[in-house]
Amino acid sequence: MSSPEENYVTQRYQIRKKLGEGGMAVVYKAFDTNLERDVAIKIIKGEKVENGSVEQMIKRFEREVKTLAKLTHPNIVHIHDYGRYQKKPYLIMEYLPGGTLEDRLLDDQIPFQQAAEIILPIAEALNYAHQQGVLHRDVKPANIIFSDDGKPLLSDFGIAKILGTNTLDESAESLTQTGMGLGTPEYMAPEQWHGKFSAQTDVYALGIVFYEMVTGRKPFEAETPAAFLLKQMMEEPPHPGEFVDNLPLAVSNFLFRCLEKEQEDRYENMEEVIRELRRFASGKFSQVTAYQSPNTV
Repeated sequence: MSSPEENYVTQRYQIRKKLGEGGMAVVYKAFDTNLERDVAIKIIKGEKVENGSVEQMIKRFEREVKTLAKLTHPNIVHIHDYGRYQKKPYLIMEYLPGGTLEDRLLDDQIPFQQAAEIILPIAEALNYAHQQGVLHRDVKPANIIFSDDGKPLLSDFGIAKILGTNTLDESAESLTQTGMGLGTPEYMAPEQWHGKFSAQTDVYALGIVFYEMVTGRKPFEAETPAAFLLKQMMEEPPHPGEFVDNLPLAVSNFLFRCLEKEQEDRYENMEEVIRELRRFASGKFSQVTAYQSPNTV
């Protein structure tokens, strides 16, 4: 027998079609019969939770969503509602029909000025969230969604925290076993594998996204989360100029600084990243010398 809450969900929201499915959630397009508008419903797969019990995850989910729902920025996907359906937590979010940045990356490289124009509003959204004390923890192309008029918005704010834990003592071994909960391996900063986070963690992930947009490839490729961990820890990213003809040195330097292994060697905050992206988007930046990492001996 259905609970009153389940009856409410099925009566108010009419499922139209499945939009996608990942390791931790399924997303549907639905119609809100009360407000007569399309929405997106993300239903969390409670059985996939590895850190703690499902009930603990749901309590954490409900606590964190209340914070996330207060984020009001034109480039952050807004959360309309949340609850439980068939003992699984769900989110009701605004529906964006323009597809994801991941879809657009299938068309290969994006010119750096255009890439900067796309990623700049995302950096501004991250900066706003950081000022509210909220980290994203899972910045990646699949979480950048476009409206019907082409405006990029950042989704899944804090979902990695909701589904993972908030402790700083997660071992690298446990993280590499799951590869989920605290981020997506391809975009995870070295410290993130140890459960440590800061604004520079989001800087790193955004740098990976920008690198991928400009070069048409990720800086690190691997088959398993453990292999990604080793590469993120030990290897330097290939020079982006290897893949893009006549790429300005300033763009390469920007990427190298975003992808520094040590947090303190990256841009200090998202405001610094925004200033650089604005220069790239406008095409007004000075010629510079090759980047020297603070760790270069």
